[in-house]
Amino acid sequence: MFEATFAAELGNRIGTRVEVATDNNLIEGILSTVTDELALVIDVTSGYGDNVKIYISVDAINFARFPVAA
Repeated sequence: MFEATFAAELGNRIGTRVEVATDNNLIEGILSTVTDELALVIDVTSGYGDNVKIYISVDAINFARFPVAA
């Protein structure tokens, strides 16, 4: 029940910088795509080479934070 509301809110924030925490990882990047089951974050902090696409199950997300640039 909560996952659908959470996925809808994430969908409203596509294209923004996001920090997503799971039980094992803290993922930082740009929120690219959100479905009812998956969120795609593009990791742009890796520096060199291609950007890394990270698919995260919505039900595995503990919290998402949207940092504001200073």
